[in-house]
Amino acid sequence: MIALTPDEWTAIGLSLRVAAVATLASLIPGLFVAMLLARGRFHGRALLDGLVHLPLILPPVVTGYLLLLSFGRRGTFGAALAEVGIVFSFRWTGAALACAIMGFPLMVRAMRLSIEAVDRRLEQAAATLGARPSAVFLTVTLPLAMPGILAGAVLAFAKAMGEFGATITFVSNIPGETQTLPSAIYSLTQVPGGEAGALRLTLISVALSMTALLVSELLARRLARRLGTG
Repeated sequence: MIALTPDEWTAIGLSLRVAAVATLASLIPGLFVAMLLARGRFHGRALLDGLVHLPLILPPVVTGYLLLLSFGRRGTFGAALAEVGIVFSFRWTGAALACAIMGFPLMVRAMRLSIEAVDRRLEQAAATLGARPSAVFLTVTLPLAMPGILAGAVLAFAKAMGEFGATITFVSNIPGETQTLPSAIYSLTQVPGGEAGALRLTLISVALSMTALLVSELLARRLARRLGTG
């Protein structure tokens, strides 16, 4: 009951790799979109906001199917990418792409709220002292918004660890290649005698997600105290 099988260790390691890659790849695009939504005033802002949050509303299977149509080997973008050796469908990289898209709305929302909470007067004071917009962002906005950025990253990571519908639709459930924790749990529930393995992986999944959330809260509080905002 306690000892994990090699296949279960593989699924855990793959889930951690997929979640880490998905989160890191989303950080810069997520921060850029969050800044646009928090500070931008342009036509189509509401449309962009809707597109960003669309994965939260659509069934995950629909998102996975759209990814298959777009990034599959014969997809709109996938065919061109395959010619240069970049393949997403039925690869772990595709699982990372699916997880990144599913976690992107959570990341952007946390970052946006944190940026909106930054006192604009501090930014204006820095600009009055001669700081360029880029310097104001790096020295004032970014540090003050860091707790929300951190929270968004951890939420995206936790979402990636638990993503199932979009992943299994886009990259299937291939042991050692695309079989993440949720996919492994699903497979174990479909075979006789797999209940013990499914329970082991379920407990590990819960523990990893709770650990990520607790670490996020701890780091955010420490950072807030350093910045004098908490």
